[in-house]
Amino acid sequence: MASSNSTPRVLQQQPARDSDSQQQQSGSNEFQRKPGAQQGGQQMGEGSYEATRDYQKDIKEYLKDADVEKDAEAAKPRSDQEARDLEEAEKEGRSHSKGER
Repeated sequence: MASSNSTPRVLQQQPARDSDSQQQQSGSNEFQRKPGAQQGGQQMGEGSYEATRDYQKDIKEYLKDADVEKDAEAAKPRSDQEARDLEEAEKEGRSHSKGER
């Protein structure tokens, strides 16, 4: 408990930064461009339409050209211990998920 003759604490205010005014803008539903971004390449949310198109094109090419069965066989666990480790890692990952458990 503080005594009645103690000196009051003085709180110091942080100096304003140039970036504060940009961060404090509200009411706008437009995404801010990242520095150096091109005019037409505006990023939206966590992805972009262009990245989605590129990903889908790459998947189609992979499925057309790759030996999927061989890749699936190569991805299988090489031992019972590795299988248990993978199951444990999946269980741990799912425990952090908001989806099905």
